[in-house]
Amino acid sequence: MNILVSACLLGAYCRFDGQLIEDERVTALAEKHTLIPVCPELYGGLPTPRLPGEKWDGRVYDKSGADVTEFYEKGAEAALRFANLTGCKYAVLKARSPSCGVGIVYDGSFSGKLVPGDGVTASLLRQNGITVLTPEQLDELG
Repeated sequence: MNILVSACLLGAYCRFDGQLIEDERVTALAEKHTLIPVCPELYGGLPTPRLPGEKWDGRVYDKSGADVTEFYEKGAEAALRFANLTGCKYAVLKARSPSCGVGIVYDGSFSGKLVPGDGVTASLLRQNGITVLTPEQLDELG
């Protein structure tokens, strides 16, 4: 089965802070599945590293206050295209991200507070019938 995966979870250089952090639970999926890495923020035109972004009132703002929603929307559309082209019915995405967050995201205050909601990409994938999960939810893979 093909699974769309946040590239940062595979150790790719695309996290907002430029750190390389591999999630072994996610990379282990490659033993049984084909992983399709995506980074909506890069596909949307944002650099690595970049200022952190958070969702607030339906928009995404970076820490300087700039509205960066269009970059996140463009990246979400690209991720959806890759999912559709490769037949992905599942996506494993980075938790709490304004792009990939599943079920809970930072609240836009840059204070570390979390609120219910999905990131821009997670929401678009879900709206298009793709099951989105975090690494903590891997047992839900069909």
